[in-house]
Amino acid sequence: MSFVPPLLEWYEHNARELPWRPAISPYHTWISEIMLQQTQVETVMPYFARWMARFPDIVALAAADEQDVLGVWEGLGYYSRARNLHRAAQQVIVDHNGQLPRTRAALGTLPGIGPYTAAAIASIAFGEDVAAVDGNIRRVFARLFDVSVPARSTQGEKLIQAFAQAHLPQGRAGDYNQALMDLGALICTPTNPDCDSCPIAVDCLARQLGIQEKRPVRMPKKKIPHLTVTAAVIRQDGRVLLAQRPPKGLLGGLWEFPGGTLEEDDPDLRACLQREIREELGVALQVDQPFGQYDHAYTHFKITLYAFLCRLARGEEPQPLEGQVLVWAALPELPDYPMGKVDRQIALRLIKESGNGPLPG
Repeated sequence: MSFVPPLLEWYEHNARELPWRPAISPYHTWISEIMLQQTQVETVMPYFARWMARFPDIVALAAADEQDVLGVWEGLGYYSRARNLHRAAQQVIVDHNGQLPRTRAALGTLPGIGPYTAAAIASIAFGEDVAAVDGNIRRVFARLFDVSVPARSTQGEKLIQAFAQAHLPQGRAGDYNQALMDLGALICTPTNPDCDSCPIAVDCLARQLGIQEKRPVRMPKKKIPHLTVTAAVIRQDGRVLLAQRPPKGLLGGLWEFPGGTLEEDDPDLRACLQREIREELGVALQVDQPFGQYDHAYTHFKITLYAFLCRLARGEEPQPLEGQVLVWAALPELPDYPMGKVDRQIALRLIKESGNGPLPG
C-alpha cells in the first residue's frame, strides 16, 4: 500500500499550526500530549500558553506547589493528569537528571504516561521509530484497512497498532504520527469525512466499499449512571466553608463545598445534606434557601447537584471526620482555591451576588 508518501506530502502543506509545534521540545510535547488526552485542541491551546508562562520547564514544574499546579490546570478536567505531571516532573529531576527519558519504554515508567503518550513523545521529540495510535489515528486505520471488529476492543487495538507500526517510514515517525493525527482531525472526521479531499482516499478500503461512515465499529454503549448530589454553602461571619478532597480519586486535591450523594433512605434533598454534613463534619446543619441546580457529566457518570445556603447551629464547630482539610474562606479568596467546574460555578455566583449586599448569615 502506497499511502505513506502522499500522506507525508499532504502533511507538509497542511499541518495544523499548534503552539507546541514551531519549536518542538520534549517538555512541550509532553505537556501538550497530556493536555490533549480526552480534550479538544481548541480547548487546550490557551491552557498550554498559561501553563508555559507559569511552568516554563521541568525544573519549574517540579518545584511548584501542587495547589499551584491544580490552579493553572483548573477547567481542563481529569485532574489526575495534572497531579501526575507534577509527580512525573519530580521523578525526572531525581531519576533522570532533569531530562525526559528518550525512549518509549523509559517514558512509560513515569506517572500518567501510557502507551500512546509514551510513543507520541518518543517519536515526535526524540525520533524513535514507534507508531502512536490515538483516537484520530485509530479512526483513520479502521477505515483505511476496513477493520470490521470494534476498534477499541482488544482485537481491534492490536490490529490497528500492527497496521500503524508496519507502515511506519523509518526516520519519519514523528511526521508520520502527526500527519495521521491531523488527517483524522481535519478530513477523516467521525461524521461526514471529506473523502474527496483525502490524500490517501485511493487506498481506503472502507471508501471503496462505501462504508466509511460505518467505520470504526463502536463498542456497545453502556448506560451512564445519573446521580443526585447536594452541596452546602455554609456561611459564618462573611466566610464560607470549603473542604479539600482526598489527594487520590476524582477531583483529588481540589476544594469543594461539602455535601454528598442522595441515598434511597434520604426523604429529601435537605435531609440528605444534613446527613452528609453530620457524617463528614460532625455538626448539625440549618438548611436555608436553595442556591442553584448544576448539571455536569464526568467520564463514567453524570450528576445533578443541588446547592443550598446553610448555617451551623450556634457553637457548632465542624471537624474533618473523613480526613478532609477544612478552611473558612472569605469570598474574595475563593479564586485562590482550585475547584472542579460545579464548585467553581457556585463560587462565582457567590462572589457575583455578594456585590449586591453582604452574604446572608
